[in-house]
Amino acid sequence: MRENLRIAVVGATGVVGREVLANLYARDVPVEQVQAFGSERSKGLEVEYGEDTLEVERASADAFRGIHVVLLATPAEASRTLAPAAQAAGAWVVDASSAFRSDGNVPLILPGFNTEALGPGFSFKGRVVSLPGIVTSATVHLVEPLRRAFGVVRAQVTALMGASSAGVRGISELEKQTADLLSGREPEPQVFPHRVGFNLVPQVGGFMVNSPWTEEEGGWTLEAARLFSALGETPVLAGTAVQVPTFHGHGLTVNVQLKKPGPVEQVRAALKTSPSLKVLDVPGERVYPMPMLVMSDPAVHVGRVRAFPQAPEWVTLFASVDNAGRAAAHLVDAGLKLAERPA
Repeated sequence: MRENLRIAVVGATGVVGREVLANLYARDVPVEQVQAFGSERSKGLEVEYGEDTLEVERASADAFRGIHVVLLATPAEASRTLAPAAQAAGAWVVDASSAFRSDGNVPLILPGFNTEALGPGFSFKGRVVSLPGIVTSATVHLVEPLRRAFGVVRAQVTALMGASSAGVRGISELEKQTADLLSGREPEPQVFPHRVGFNLVPQVGGFMVNSPWTEEEGGWTLEAARLFSALGETPVLAGTAVQVPTFHGHGLTVNVQLKKPGPVEQVRAALKTSPSLKVLDVPGERVYPMPMLVMSDPAVHVGRVRAFPQAPEWVTLFASVDNAGRAAAHLVDAGLKLAERPA
């Protein structure tokens, strides 16, 4: 790692931003090489960095002079302003929001899948890279070993998404709604379209224009197509996003149509070849993925692997992923890789 490397973490007081700081600290990045940025509202707050603290500075167009890598854990509207500003200041930028995922001029990078595209041997326009959403990234990592072993036609996903998908405000709203309902009060939703406390809402984010699909769901299809197209294949990824009354972590039910039938033992063996996955699949002993097990684990947990005798080309599995922790790990992975490129 470069001795003079300077890294900016923008959105440092948010759910993902705090995880980014913890991840950088775990990788022994010295505190003097890290700066924390946030909104005007967050300016002056202090965030933990191991045994030290960092004072949050206001993110602005002039804030990135002398910064080598900018990690954006910010909403899309903020990223659209801050990413060009950081690029203009000469920094490499990694954005975790949806702001640039559909922009063909901005590389879409999934660490562990196409990380090599960040290396010095690859050229791309500009200095900004985008990360896919967590449901996309988890599902792509699940599909890829099956694609290599059997070929994949499509994957259908039901994503059970925790309140942290909406950041600190989502967590706070679920906390308040839970307290209100236990006290006999009916809460008024602010962040989510309906009450999430003791409820399931089959809508995450807004709906696409003139479409029955939400932007979250539509993003899976687009992002997976962009990632797989470089391999000359485009397995179709589609499904339904459901907001659930848990605070952290996502659960995914994934139905995968293979090009050739794969017995369960072979499917399980293929999944075990991926360093991004951890197979937990002994249901008779009640061993299977759950959000409570995956927190602070960078791997996607996968289990409940099943096949259908009547349709042997289909397999079903269940997976869990630490959404905030994995987003943070992807930001840091990509940022440190970009730091190896020539200035």
